[in-house]
Amino acid sequence: MDENKIVQQLNKDLSGKSILEKLEFLVEKYVGKIVFTTSFGYEDQVITDMIFKNGLPVEVVTLDTGRMFEETYKVFRSTLERYGKPIKAYFPPTDKVEKLLNEKGPFSFYESVENRKECCYIRKVIPLKRALDGHEIWITGLRASQSANRSGLHEFEWDEGNQIIKFNPLLDWSLDEVKKYVKDNNVPYNILHDKGFVSIGCEPCTRAIKPGEDFRAGRWWWEQNTGKECGLHENN
Repeated sequence: MDENKIVQQLNKDLSGKSILEKLEFLVEKYVGKIVFTTSFGYEDQVITDMIFKNGLPVEVVTLDTGRMFEETYKVFRSTLERYGKPIKAYFPPTDKVEKLLNEKGPFSFYESVENRKECCYIRKVIPLKRALDGHEIWITGLRASQSANRSGLHEFEWDEGNQIIKFNPLLDWSLDEVKKYVKDNNVPYNILHDKGFVSIGCEPCTRAIKPGEDFRAGRWWWEQNTGKECGLHENN
């Protein structure tokens, strides 16, 4: 069975199941082959809570770009304290970061889309590939309403670039549903969310959004608002 048929079968067989039921099915079928990448935003904290609270054998990892907000590190710490479970950090390759800064300076990403994507590739994509290596299922916090690019996604997708099955358990959740879960379950969250930050990435590339602005408007705001992704989710 090819990869596309596998994801079609997963979407069919697990339709109507709860997120926990889907996770329990996956950890039994793909033993030791499931990884969840968290950036400690609202959505990721919901999934982290589900994994840790239910003792599911899923490897939880984070990509530390070296340019994160202090508030992100604080929720990292509070999450470790709350659940007592490990979260493995992956860092960008030192030689490539040094070369980038030595040749182009610390803020080259403001100068062109190409420079910004180069920085994202070094700081995010390369560490991601290391984090995904050896796994068959990649759990993400993507939601359909986050951007037009994500509105056509399915819960299970084949990620051709990373050669892995991607599972988006919160795909059909609204932001209000995510926030309600966080509140009802007393889940640690990034306080920047209370200040208008809806999508939180690297500090130099993230700002709060204004009422009525697009969900992704706070990321790379100096660029045109089309397909603003960092390469982690290249097609969505």
